[in-house]
Amino acid sequence: MSHVLAMAVQKLFPKAQVTIGPWTESGFYYDFDNPDPFTEADLKAIKKEMIRIINRRLPLERIAVSREQAEAKIKAQNEPYKLEILAGLSEPITLYTLGEEWWDLCAGPHVTNTSELNPKAFELESVAGSYWRGDETKAQLQRIYGTAWETPEQLAEYKHRKQEALRRDHRRLGTDLDLFAIEDEAGAGLVFWHPRGARMRLLIEDFWREAHFADGYELLYTPHVADISLWKTSGHLDFYSESMFGPMQVDERHYQLKPMNCPFHVLTYASTLRSYRELPIRWAELGTVYRYERPGVMHGLMRVRGFTQDDAHVFCLPEQIGDEILRVLNLTETILSAFDFRSYEINLSTRPEKSIGDDAVWNLATQGLIEALDRKGWAYKVDEGGGAFYGPKIDLKIEDAIGRMWQCSTIQLDFNLPERFNLEYVAADGSRQRPIMIHRAIFGSLERFFGIMTENYAGDFPFWLAPEQIRLLPVTDEVRPYAEALMAQLKAAGVRATIDHSGDRLGKLIRNGEQMKIPVLGVIGAKEAEAGAVSLRSRRDGDLGSVAGSDLIAAATLANQQRGAALVLADQPIQA
Repeated sequence: MSHVLAMAVQKLFPKAQVTIGPWTESGFYYDFDNPDPFTEADLKAIKKEMIRIINRRLPLERIAVSREQAEAKIKAQNEPYKLEILAGLSEPITLYTLGEEWWDLCAGPHVTNTSELNPKAFELESVAGSYWRGDETKAQLQRIYGTAWETPEQLAEYKHRKQEALRRDHRRLGTDLDLFAIEDEAGAGLVFWHPRGARMRLLIEDFWREAHFADGYELLYTPHVADISLWKTSGHLDFYSESMFGPMQVDERHYQLKPMNCPFHVLTYASTLRSYRELPIRWAELGTVYRYERPGVMHGLMRVRGFTQDDAHVFCLPEQIGDEILRVLNLTETILSAFDFRSYEINLSTRPEKSIGDDAVWNLATQGLIEALDRKGWAYKVDEGGGAFYGPKIDLKIEDAIGRMWQCSTIQLDFNLPERFNLEYVAADGSRQRPIMIHRAIFGSLERFFGIMTENYAGDFPFWLAPEQIRLLPVTDEVRPYAEALMAQLKAAGVRATIDHSGDRLGKLIRNGEQMKIPVLGVIGAKEAEAGAVSLRSRRDGDLGSVAGSDLIAAATLANQQRGAALVLADQPIQA
């Protein structure tokens, strides 16, 4: 379908030059160098031309050519981008023809005829800016995105999912619910947590800490900057410098903001000689790191320049690998399931061709990962050769409420940093040995996880996590003293309760509360105040009737203690 798009564009816009046109998870795109910007009207015209091309039932033929033949054809068409693409291709070189009118360099495979494409099952979605080779110093291009399916019904389902994704967009919800913002005045990719979002973040962090203490971890706090020599020793300056902010000079020493927490944990381990009896050591940190992201890739909370990783490192003996990995898998499930993520996709990445470490250690580490996954009972796919040069890893993706998969947790063995920093422990025989180091992040980053979680819930957070759990709505000024007293009791019990003091009519008070997705609204009139009660409403169940104030306090307290999604009153759950 991307070739059909490119042919249609060049037929309608003869000055347009094609670059690359790969497929994506939901369709395809093609980058063009065109003198004028494409408009919505242009997209409609291009789609009509694509339909005409499809209906002509043109054959697609794969042809092998020599480098010289390909170069001659490209020069004849004056396509400089294709020349650069050709220079990077290895033999054999192939191209695809579309009828007798159009061709492009391509490895394929493709359908044999445009009649196999459904003209009623594709759509051109948008135009966006891009750079040649993804480099902002090179030519700016125009990228046309499209999606293609086998049937119109599949296309309609895709459009429904896309609309649902827009409804759940964490950037819109973050503004509507007053959770966070990214202020241009302060800089791109830097997150400002507003009070409501900060309250939620604190709840997440507290739960994370409790879970780690319960699982035998200790917490670390480490600096945000370090002398540049540390990043030279760790290798980050050689392999990761493009993602690091520039150095700053202080007292004749050069410092850099940390892009990762790992070297700080390694230094902490190296601060004293360890015994095998101390291992495993489990250290965790909610550490804020800073990485340079290009302007075109930053996206809400998903890609930012300053973010907090839930990093942990386990230093253990070789024979402890399997047990420690299983322990990490169990903790991962405990934490993710608390936010209603229970469907996972697991990938095990093994030794690449270029790697460090001897065969025995790699085999032991890989078998430890396999053993832990088998003991856990989780199905997984093997990505042969997909591991890092310094160790095998497990990647975990979570599935959200509308079926999207998100990369989340990573468990990575590392033979590199212990070697670079000369980490040791005293073994049982008195010899000095290298510990095994396990990197591990469950959320990945708090910011990104918060964005994923917000979209998963569509902003309808479970009761225990909602920044404002109960909003009291006094109908008249006469009942405000009772409302104030009830709010004070709720707050004393640890419930996040507020009062709407706007004085609006009841209907508007309710609408305002529902728009802010507050789990429970409590209407208080003269009858409720006299009886020491409150009439409850929930977002999903509507009017729930009157309950005693003391019962509401007890139910809300219990829900918080159990991290429940809903209140339970009279043995009936109230769905927020």
